[in-house]
Amino acid sequence: MNIYTTDKIRNVVLLGHGGAGKTSLVESMAYLSGITSRMGKVSDKNTISDFGKEEQKRQISISTSVVPIEWEGCKINILDTPGYFDFVGEVEEAVSAADAAIIVVSGKSGVEVGTQKAWELCDKYKLPRMVFVTEMDIDNASFKNVVESMTETYGKKMAPFHLPIRENEKFVGYINVISETANRWQGKEVVECAIPDYSKPNLELYKETLMETVAETSEEFMERYFGGDTFSEAEIRAALRTNVMDGSVVPMTMGSNILCQGIYTLLDDVVKYFPSPENKECKGISLKTNEIFEADYDFAKAKSAYIWKTIVDPFIGKYSLIKVCSGVIKADDTIYNKDKDVEEKINKLYVMQGGKAIEVKELHAGDIGAIAKLTAARTGDTLSTKANTIMYGKTDISTPYTYKRYKAVNKGDIDKISQSLQKMMHEDLTLKAINDGENRQTLLAGMGDQHLDVVVSRLLNEYKVEIELSDPKVAYRETIKKKSDVEYKYKKQSGGHGQYGHVKMTFEPSGDVETAYTFDQIVVGGAVPKNFFPAVEKGLQDSVGKGPLAAYPVVGVKATLYDGSYHPVDSSEMAFKMATIQAFKKGFMEATPVLLEPIYSLTVVAPDSYTGDIMGDLNKRRGRVLGMNPVAGGKTAIEADIPMASLNGYCTDLRSMTGGRGDYSYKFSRYEQAPSDVQAKEVAARAAQVAEGNEE
Repeated sequence: MNIYTTDKIRNVVLLGHGGAGKTSLVESMAYLSGITSRMGKVSDKNTISDFGKEEQKRQISISTSVVPIEWEGCKINILDTPGYFDFVGEVEEAVSAADAAIIVVSGKSGVEVGTQKAWELCDKYKLPRMVFVTEMDIDNASFKNVVESMTETYGKKMAPFHLPIRENEKFVGYINVISETANRWQGKEVVECAIPDYSKPNLELYKETLMETVAETSEEFMERYFGGDTFSEAEIRAALRTNVMDGSVVPMTMGSNILCQGIYTLLDDVVKYFPSPENKECKGISLKTNEIFEADYDFAKAKSAYIWKTIVDPFIGKYSLIKVCSGVIKADDTIYNKDKDVEEKINKLYVMQGGKAIEVKELHAGDIGAIAKLTAARTGDTLSTKANTIMYGKTDISTPYTYKRYKAVNKGDIDKISQSLQKMMHEDLTLKAINDGENRQTLLAGMGDQHLDVVVSRLLNEYKVEIELSDPKVAYRETIKKKSDVEYKYKKQSGGHGQYGHVKMTFEPSGDVETAYTFDQIVVGGAVPKNFFPAVEKGLQDSVGKGPLAAYPVVGVKATLYDGSYHPVDSSEMAFKMATIQAFKKGFMEATPVLLEPIYSLTVVAPDSYTGDIMGDLNKRRGRVLGMNPVAGGKTAIEADIPMASLNGYCTDLRSMTGGRGDYSYKFSRYEQAPSDVQAKEVAARAAQVAEGNEE
């Protein structure tokens, strides 16, 4: 592949709802630009961008892939992203590396929730955008409906650049709104034709919208517009380029991916209207001067790059995908990773074409490429030189809230599973493996059930290890409500020295559920010698790990040793420890034991129309709604307290309730006494588990 300077580069991310046609759009772009000699199909599992085994098996995009296309003397780095919400981390990484976006909308399905989420991401990262309507070869596809929906939602900034020509319910050509010319396809040729009469009203309407937009770009144009003057095609295109770059105009065009129609004009528009990186700002911190380093994709400045994504694949190896922020990075350069304090030599430099690495000599500022085998590098790290050390801010990645407990099917694979998950976490920042030692369980956290299902499948197929998922164990606690007074005498005689320990103790609530227990002694007259006090406390320590009620950790107990007796020969630390353990069991159960459950503070953000359904569902889950606050974009944030046990499956249910438009987050708040029915059920379940010996 040729070397491209910054002004000849376009970094474009494809966004949209799952199934809208992003991957097939990449195929038609690749075919048209000469990368492939025939177009692949998702159903045939031979597309460039969906190269992963899981992607081919499920026929959906799971990770972002880069496909660089050479077009009209420019290099367009196409970033194909997943449309399913479980893989949003991949989308966020790609958007952070892009300079513009094409929002792909199905002409058949119309504007969907994925379209709206794509728009919100573009707003967040201030990306110029264009809407491409696919599936125009299908009978019931409607470009007009998509234009109307988008205009209704996002205002008059929507500007159709083309109109479809249909004859006998077939997509046969298009009208260019700017030049007011019509073209139709004849085999592989595009020939000019007359504008159909039925298209003229729409053409007039869309042309008028464009003229208004152009007029608003300057006072001179405004005067000419109101004076009845017309603008030349060159003036219109120059004005539109400015407006598209600042996001005040969003071009809309359409085509058929399968028939490779409308793709030529789309690629032309990408080159004409989307910005090159040289027009974008990029700032970091120079660690030498502690001042802002204005990289701004300037090839003349000190070299620096940001790792926006990592690929760790057992088949193709590890690649750190970089975007060059300044300077020119060359093969054989020595780069410094400040995040890991490591200096490494670049042996080879690549551009990725899906799963295929193509070697290149250098990458100019603004370009996207890959470096293989940077051992210490991770997503979010900055690469620069020791002479000019730069640091860039890290991309904001969504937090995973769907937790599942996992166990190795084969116990001998535990170490291998841990290593495999570490590799997968380097690649996927929304995946977390947590060793929950307190509750003796290992957890996987992801963006949803499908995300975790893919992880299980990849572990089996790519890393040859098997895990099984189950609901996580709820971190219940045990405490007492009343005071009890007990004594226990531990006595054993088996020839020679015996064992004798006798304690009288009270147990009562300490009022502090953050601490397991507090120990006090008020023994008088040496009834229990001081040297046995530590043994009594050790007995308490051993008892609170698994409570007598349901084998959960004990909190909030105050234990007081006030009397007892000892034997000058047979008493020992072991005897007093055992006496304390038995006294604790008895005293705890006599002091009205209760189960405490973890309560989480939950925030649900969804469009206003869903608030009733969400609140009704929270009530069913024993949630307590604390308040509602309006959020920008016609949404409401619902604040609630909810038991941890009720959060299982919430991700799936919320998406189902809101059509994928609802988001949620939560954090631990406190412990509260569990209702009696919950306690009874849990105590019975734990008793059965303990009896079977699998309470872990």
